[in-house]
Amino acid sequence: MGFFSKEEKSKIILRAFKTLFFLITMLVSLLLFSAPVLLAIADTLLPSALLSASLSPSSLSLSTLSSHFNDYDFRYSLVDIPLISIIRSAVIICVYGLCDGPRLSRGPYLGITTICSVLSLIFVSLKASYVFSVADIDRGVYVRAMEMALFICSLALAVGHIVVAYRTSCRERKKLLVYKIDIEAVSACKNGFPRYHPKIPKEERAN
Repeated sequence: MGFFSKEEKSKIILRAFKTLFFLITMLVSLLLFSAPVLLAIADTLLPSALLSASLSPSSLSLSTLSSHFNDYDFRYSLVDIPLISIIRSAVIICVYGLCDGPRLSRGPYLGITTICSVLSLIFVSLKASYVFSVADIDRGVYVRAMEMALFICSLALAVGHIVVAYRTSCRERKKLLVYKIDIEAVSACKNGFPRYHPKIPKEERAN
């Protein structure tokens, strides 16, 4: 004889399933609400990690990185890809932090995010056409794959910024619309139900 009957076990399983579903829903809502910040962090870290993976371990010191900047060539150097991502993320997250509800719905956040992302898309696309047009056998297959992943990651994150900004704008627009409807409903109730003023008979007034 078990501790729980079949009916009690089914209730426990159903309760656990509901709790798990609630936690997953709350986690997804939190991720969607924090999507601009999380995407900016990913845009800052991922391209830099892919660049360091494409370079040799000896190329990760400050002196060698400064030499990369000194010997910069648009057709071959890749240090500008993480730099573009960091600048793009910094601008977008600053605008996101300074904007409130109405400005997030339609205004600086969506516009500046689109401009920054489109400009970085054009820059990275042009650079990719130069970099991959030159066949460099000395780099190896692994380094070439890391470079390709770096470009794909930068392009995907730029598109992701636009998508997240658009969804954030739509969400804030819905919030403002609901708030406007609530204000109009309260105003209509106040206008529809005026204050009660009791009528005093004339005789009482004369007295």
